[in-house]
Amino acid sequence: MLNETILEKRLAMLEQTVSDLQHKLESNPTSKNWLDKLIGSISDEAAFLEALEYGRISRQTDKPID
Repeated sequence: MLNETILEKRLAMLEQTVSDLQHKLESNPTSKNWLDKLIGSISDEAAFLEALEYGRISRQTDKPID
């Protein structure tokens, strides 16, 4: 088992990390526009293009035959 001193140090470090994260979150400006939050969130363009293609194929197969 870990002794009390080590546990106290680890707890203090966790509390400081949580505090830092809360401060960082509060200091970031938030946008009301959902698109602003989405821009830049796709890091793998190839995977995004593949997902678009799957969506296109799915929409085409759902079209009624005239």
